[in-house]
Amino acid sequence: MSIHGVLCKPLTWHNDQRGSLAELVRADDDALMAAPIGQVYVTTLYPGVVKAWHRHARQWDRMSCLKGRVMLGLIDDRPDSPTYGAQMSFILGDRSFNLVMFPPGIWHGLKNIGEEEALVVNVVSAPYDRERPDEERAPAHGVLSFDWSRRDS
Repeated sequence: MSIHGVLCKPLTWHNDQRGSLAELVRADDDALMAAPIGQVYVTTLYPGVVKAWHRHARQWDRMSCLKGRVMLGLIDDRPDSPTYGAQMSFILGDRSFNLVMFPPGIWHGLKNIGEEEALVVNVVSAPYDRERPDEERAPAHGVLSFDWSRRDS
């Protein structure tokens, strides 16, 4: 099931004899510029680690895994959303180079499903405010029901 307002954009590597280049976000991409760019940061996860759950009241997120492999879990807990209660997961990173953009109010978390430290970049719509963080946290396990287990297909 999809979640209203979530966009997954496949990213393309441009390769030549010098190396590779990929565009994450462009100012002329109307879909990805539905929210402004306020800050870009990188987070890492060690193998098997889950960083979850949190959501924002105002901030949009645009996430991509640049190194390693992660599962991004999303839960729509917005009471006024047509997809209230829906869940989605995306595999990001090696062999699945995508950027996922999601609106405020979506619970989100990451799990490193690879065998090396993962590096995730997030292009958010507002800079982090240390005095008044736009963030609500929930425990990684127990409060929100989400299946982080491995699924073979």
